Amino acid sequence: METRVVNFMDQSQQGDTSLPADAPLRDKVIAALRRVYDPELPVNIYDLGLIYKLDIQDRDVDVVMTLTTPHCPVAESMPGQVEAAIRTIDEIGKVSVRLTWDPPWTAESLSDEAKLTLGIL
Repeated sequence: METRVVNFMDQSQQGDTSLPADAPLRDKVIAALRRVYDPELPVNIYDLGLIYKLDIQDRDVDVVMTLTTPHCPVAESMPGQVEAAIRTIDEIGKVSVRLTWDPPWTAESLSDEAKLTLGIL
């Protein structure tokens, strides 16, 4: 079996997620989430529908997310990658990222953009 190291924040896959400095914090967090990619699919975790909850209170961010399968090889590292991406935003305070498997992820969670990328739509 081949092992490869994956950079979940691959700059070549980002697309333009830049926002004006005065953009709402929620928009900045979503842009940061869109820079984190599933290591096996060419789609970011936000458009994959892996983010179940995004709660922002003042400057603190609480994320509840899932992965495409509980057996995902990045189950241990992905929450840290998500937290790191959110922490790139200057005005962020505390960040909490939690994994859940309920409800299980399904392809119905894909955004239309993700469906186009994957050739499903």
